[in-house]
Amino acid sequence: MLFNFNDLSLPTLFIIMASAGAVIWYAGSRLTRLVDALAERTGLGHAFAGMLLLGGITSLPEVATASTASAAGNPLLSINDLLGSAAINLILLAIGDIVYGRTALTSMAARPATLMQGVLAMILLSGVAIVIATGDVALPFIGTGIGATILLLGCLQALRVASRFEKARSWQAVDPPDTRAAEPSGIERGKRQLIALILLAALIIFVAGAALAMTGGAIAEKTGLGASIVGFALVGFCTSLPELSTIFAALKLGRHELAIGDIFGTNLFNIQIIFLADLVYSGGPVLNEADGFEIAAASLAALITGIFVVGLLERRDRTIWRMGTDSALALLVFIVGFLALSRLS
Repeated sequence: MLFNFNDLSLPTLFIIMASAGAVIWYAGSRLTRLVDALAERTGLGHAFAGMLLLGGITSLPEVATASTASAAGNPLLSINDLLGSAAINLILLAIGDIVYGRTALTSMAARPATLMQGVLAMILLSGVAIVIATGDVALPFIGTGIGATILLLGCLQALRVASRFEKARSWQAVDPPDTRAAEPSGIERGKRQLIALILLAALIIFVAGAALAMTGGAIAEKTGLGASIVGFALVGFCTSLPELSTIFAALKLGRHELAIGDIFGTNLFNIQIIFLADLVYSGGPVLNEADGFEIAAASLAALITGIFVVGLLERRDRTIWRMGTDSALALLVFIVGFLALSRLS
């Protein structure tokens, strides 16, 4: 880091945060169209493209935040950012459902790959809670925790399983949604040009996202708020802004699988980042610094994921308050969970 954000005044921090947010919004919206175009050119599939490309790229701000906080000796900020981002990302689906949904969001997704991504995310989030509850053990010579390493390998395997499941025909919906109204990406580029532009958008999101996350952390420190709830809410929201822009862009295009895959994929990548935070932290396994608050946070993210998986299975087009009933329930659970977490912080 070239300079310390904590040395800046609060007004300056807010200006940087707003500027970085505007840059991320533009780059994220553009990125969604580029990934959509690449998925069409290559036959990659919108659910897998959302998970691998959008999910991986929009996780880059978490990479910067988690590694910097852990290297500075503040591993709890890293963990709470990652877990807070996981829960907040899911709520962004509910927000997108309200803004763009004439029908329930999950009623428009009918591919096995999307369900598989959600189930895998639930398993791995539950794994995070179990490792925290039982304690992690450092690997000899490396120093990273065995639990964090297993979670990393589990996430890599999850990506492999999800990629193979993209074209699986183990089951399919008998009444798939009509997606003919989905807008084309409007980008006429070759595959190499698309990849180059995606990498450029990823770089922009990484730099602007890192600045956004660092300002959020500095604001949290200057205002004297509690580390746990701030890492979960404020920094978690800052690092979730790229997902918000990409979800809105995907739903505007009518690419529901792309939007859901983005969120499930981001959460899988966030769990992998725990290993990175462990690697740069010199005080032992990073998950040993966590306690009941982080167990509850991981469980909350797994619970909300389960609500959306049920919605994907049922595919009911029932709405309340301009959103699907599953989105409404997820939002209610998040609010109750957040209030409960604030008591633990």
